[in-house]
Amino acid sequence: MEIKEIISYYIHEKARTLEVSFTLISDSEDEVRNDIISISEAEDFGYKLIQDDFDIFEEEDFEFEDDDEFESIDEETLISYLNEYYIVNSNKLPKPELF
Repeated sequence: MEIKEIISYYIHEKARTLEVSFTLISDSEDEVRNDIISISEAEDFGYKLIQDDFDIFEEEDFEFEDDDEFESIDEETLISYLNEYYIVNSNKLPKPELF
């Protein structure tokens, strides 16, 4: 079990969760896996996924529908975390879905 690619991710700051879509090396090209993971679980593993000082947009240039600020995650760090998370919690690995 190894993460091949992060398809997408979104941080729900208020709920302190990470919504992520990814594929495993063993998945076919038509499959994707989706999961929602608590940010506190990543912190328990020693990962700081949210980059606090990432600010590439001026507030006046970009408006968001909710009060969440734009957050960035280093994808290599995210892949490392997910690989470790699903090795320890293999029962939480989501089933593949058709893309």
